[in-house]
Amino acid sequence: MKLQEKLKEVQAQGKALLATNFYNFETLRGVLEAAAELQVPIILQATKSSIDYMGLSMAVQMARTGLSQYGVEGWLHLDHADSYELIARCVDAGFDSVMIDASEKPMEENIAITRKVVELAKTYEANVEAELGYIAKLGQSTEQIGFTEPTDAKYFVEATGINALAVAIGSAHGFYTSVPKLDLERLRNIRAATNAALVLHGASGIPHPILQQAIHRGICKINLATEIKNIFMQQLKQDLIYNQEIDLRKVFPPAIDAVKTLVKEKLQVVYKP
Repeated sequence: MKLQEKLKEVQAQGKALLATNFYNFETLRGVLEAAAELQVPIILQATKSSIDYMGLSMAVQMARTGLSQYGVEGWLHLDHADSYELIARCVDAGFDSVMIDASEKPMEENIAITRKVVELAKTYEANVEAELGYIAKLGQSTEQIGFTEPTDAKYFVEATGINALAVAIGSAHGFYTSVPKLDLERLRNIRAATNAALVLHGASGIPHPILQQAIHRGICKINLATEIKNIFMQQLKQDLIYNQEIDLRKVFPPAIDAVKTLVKEKLQVVYKP
């Protein structure tokens, strides 16, 4: 099943899919072990930085081989791309889904860029996600407000033909300094205005009950990245303080297990009836 079809399916059921970023073999393994143990589908995400680090072909082959080896239903998604050229390379390499992020451009420019990506993706039958509104990225101010307006969401989706829309309702990328307050009423109104699959970015650190409320009000894809990086590194640092071990095959497993535990917890929240 194509990702756009799966998103429509879970949307109709009032459910969601968890989308997890991976950065190397170890984080990928932790994610896949979690999904395999719970026997649930997963979206594997890679950013430009991760692709630059792993290599495009390596990232694709690792994801595909991993999904097959662990018997997990899953899809490979390009997260936060701002380049048509990168998107073209990724769909040609076998990505199931891409995100074009021109959200910091004026509306009409965002539409023009996104529409071009949609036309390209059609030839590969790939899912296309875009962003509308201001969702603070790492290093950007969380004080700035630019929430997605329901009427703008309807116009944007119809003008571009995208499958999925990342909405700005109060979340941010990275860690939060206080408990985020999501505008769930706005989310409900956006869902009423468009049938596009709605995506929540910046889910790391959002309390589980709030995530579930967001799903009940229309979110059907939840992105998880920062917490994965953090828990992997924190476990590794902790284990290496008094450890003289140089065998990577012995050093990495506890960090892999930490990622697995985290992702299992998130999956259980997302797939909770």
